[in-house]
Amino acid sequence: MKPAPFRYHRARDIEGTTALLAELGDQGDDAKIIAGGQSLVAMMNFRLARPGHLVDIGALRELDHLGVRPDGALHIGALTTHHTVEVAPAEALGPGFAVLRRAMEWIGHLPIRTRGTVGGSLAHADASAEWCLLAHTLGAELHATGPRGGRRMPAAEFFLGPYTSLLEPDELLTEVVFPRPAPHAALTEFAERRGDFALVSAVVDLDVEDGRVRGGRVGLGGVAPVPVRVPEAEAVLAGGGSFAECADVAAAAVDPPDDAGGSAAYRRRLVRALVERAATQALSTTQTREAGPQ
Repeated sequence: MKPAPFRYHRARDIEGTTALLAELGDQGDDAKIIAGGQSLVAMMNFRLARPGHLVDIGALRELDHLGVRPDGALHIGALTTHHTVEVAPAEALGPGFAVLRRAMEWIGHLPIRTRGTVGGSLAHADASAEWCLLAHTLGAELHATGPRGGRRMPAAEFFLGPYTSLLEPDELLTEVVFPRPAPHAALTEFAERRGDFALVSAVVDLDVEDGRVRGGRVGLGGVAPVPVRVPEAEAVLAGGGSFAECADVAAAAVDPPDDAGGSAAYRRRLVRALVERAATQALSTTQTREAGPQ
């Protein structure tokens, strides 16, 4: 299929972009920002999205950046591609954020990763998207700007529902900030085919001290309209329970959908397997790093 008719606008700067979005909104027109277009164009082709205006921000190269600041926080510009993160050198990500590099292999296929952007994925707010789950679980902060100025939003509050977020129609997502390293974290997921959207995904971020797990964070995608944390499973980690016990509690705590992708019982089995696998991988990464070259 082909998309419904729309008007195309080429953005030159951030201020002009938000001013145009505000103007179109005042006129009652539906406008969408397009960056890599890997999700939006597909939805337009199937007429699932019919924006009257597309605002292309591809020329805003100031939104394409990646690096750890002196305070230890990782800043990623909205126009940074998945592949840029995937191949980022150690000095850009550092060992504390290697989980983001490893997670990129789960996103679609190489052509998608070379065009799709970090900001586009977050703004799209798909509950099964890897960036949404990573941002939520690792405590990221999302930065946006609009006619009223800049705004900072915790990822834990940003996602409101399927394809719905705190972003206002006249706001532009500019950056995502991961405030602290997560050197003992891993993401894993399951899809029917490699590159498909995940039925269930899991992130486990362990707190490790002297080689022992003292606690951690457990996040899941594909089990609710938004990414979720599982405090019951996190309590098991804090209490010294095993990864298997943590996975069992996580599976029992969620209420996944029962749809064409799989039954609720099937998704719970996936949760159990993926949480234990992610925790094991996170700890294995820790032990490998501590052992060093042999």
